[in-house]
Amino acid sequence: AACHAGLLAARAEYVCFCDCDGSLDPGLLAPFVREVAAGDADLVLGRRRPTARGAWPPHARAGNLALSRMLRRRTGLRLHDLGPLRAARRVPLLALGVADRRSGYPLETVVRAADAGWRVREHDVPYLPRTGRSKVTGTWRGTWQAVRDMRAVLALPPAPPRPATTADTR
Repeated sequence: AACHAGLLAARAEYVCFCDCDGSLDPGLLAPFVREVAAGDADLVLGRRRPTARGAWPPHARAGNLALSRMLRRRTGLRLHDLGPLRAARRVPLLALGVADRRSGYPLETVVRAADAGWRVREHDVPYLPRTGRSKVTGTWRGTWQAVRDMRAVLALPPAPPRPATTADTR
């Protein structure tokens, strides 16, 4: 919900998302934005590459691998990660009509982008140990909720993007 609220509040042509747990460097977003601005991609994702032991717990890594394979079957995109570091144009992103407001939001964004024929790129980014405890992978309840949210997203039928409304572009 916070990501979508930020997207709605943004007024810039380009928007970026970054997990705010200290695991990613937002400074790495500049080349992502340049790639979108140059027209070489519509959505650019950062593929997490752990830099230290414990940066990405084995159960989270295994879950990400399984999710990447399911995403590939659903969309044809050959991605390795959902990319918690990402950049795109704001208005087309709003036009995707992403509805999930919980753990499925990043996945639905990628699924809807693929359905819309977006060029999605992925680049390796260093992934550091997070600060604090994850609401998703740090608890069984969070993990279960994320699995439910993501399963629902992967079951969605392909849908055309909705046109951006005046309220979206103000």
